[in-house]
Amino acid sequence: MHTIDYVPLDAEAVRAGIELVSTATPADLSRPTPCRAWTLYGLLAHMATQHYGFAAASRGESDPAVWKLRDLGDDPVKAYVESAEHVLDAFAEPGVADRTFPLVEFGADFPGGQAISFHFIDYVVHGWDVAKSLGTTVTFAPATLEAAQAVAQVVPTGEVRLAPGTPFAPDVAWSGDDLLDRIVAHLGRDPRWPN
Repeated sequence: MHTIDYVPLDAEAVRAGIELVSTATPADLSRPTPCRAWTLYGLLAHMATQHYGFAAASRGESDPAVWKLRDLGDDPVKAYVESAEHVLDAFAEPGVADRTFPLVEFGADFPGGQAISFHFIDYVVHGWDVAKSLGTTVTFAPATLEAAQAVAQVVPTGEVRLAPGTPFAPDVAWSGDDLLDRIVAHLGRDPRWPN
């Protein structure tokens, strides 16, 4: 059975986010995003926190404090880029996919490859979120989107999507041809945002 190597796929998604975020101005940080009630600043703070959390988990660390929402300081764009580079470095270490990741936020340990797939799908979707917030688009390689669709399809649906704090809202009915739009719709984003 062929196992997907999520490390390069995740790196592509994270780098696409770095490119987008690097174009943001201080005024952009107060823009709305497709993520419930988050401004772009709030989304970047969440994303940076997740980067540090996953990087720590890749080293076997399980300190819950790492997962507490971060303040991005006086230069939020720079702080975000540093967090993204931190997780890229952590995931680039040899054998990272073979480790066990204690994902405190999920309350369980996961095989490295699976944990990286969680990070990967998050950053495909968050790349789309950031692009929408900035009024632009994000593009991924077709193979990256095919892998993202496969991961998205195993995200639980139904009542679990209604729970407080769930990462994905109930799926949005969508029949368009664009694969990224289909992925984000399945994970609770409306491709027409802002509509």
